[in-house]
Amino acid sequence: MDNQRTPAAKKAKQLAKYLRSEQPDYTYLKTVWKHLRAELGIEVPKTKNRDPYIPTEEEIQRYYQAVWKARNVQDMVIIKTLLYTGMRVSELIEIKQEDVDLEQCQIHLKTEDKPRIVPFPVSFKEVLAIHMDQAKQKKTKYLFESSWKRQYSDRGIRKMMAKYAEEARLEKPLTPYQLRYFLLRWLKQQGLDDALIQPYTGHVTKPSFLGGPQPSMEKAQEAYEKVMLKFPV
Repeated sequence: MDNQRTPAAKKAKQLAKYLRSEQPDYTYLKTVWKHLRAELGIEVPKTKNRDPYIPTEEEIQRYYQAVWKARNVQDMVIIKTLLYTGMRVSELIEIKQEDVDLEQCQIHLKTEDKPRIVPFPVSFKEVLAIHMDQAKQKKTKYLFESSWKRQYSDRGIRKMMAKYAEEARLEKPLTPYQLRYFLLRWLKQQGLDDALIQPYTGHVTKPSFLGGPQPSMEKAQEAYEKVMLKFPV
């Protein structure tokens, strides 16, 4: 049947004669094709949702080794914060000194959708405290700022992460999203109940495999702290 069709390029020239007088732009053509598909009874094929790529423990270890070798303390703290909490970049770059509770090992994320609290491991408290002291001396507004004393951008964090993925010679670049889902999957693999993982996912776009009643923060943090002793980084 394809052999009987007019070549696509030739048909496009024919249709252009009818459409040129309309002075069409992209939006207009897109709407025309939508109605044309409806007239011809053509359905848009649905694409299957692909499972997100999640790095292995070995890849995470190789990645952090590259971060460690660079000896950039702030980069180390940023990567560990993402790895340990599963927070989004949009949340990370908005953290201020007063949002960090070193005594309770918690970070208060003041998102527009719904503020939440994310715990971090006790073992991370000392490193984070040192970074906070250095940030105070520099009189920075945010917990993580560039060398120009400016708030990090989403693009800046991703660019930094891509650099280390290249240095670690990973086949694929790592994104904050992948670090987030590595943590969630890893916690699940350690036997944590779905409800205990939920505080680390947020409440807006939690994965479909999570659910159940909301546990107390104390209970969730206790279970988290116990398994994080085995975390690969």
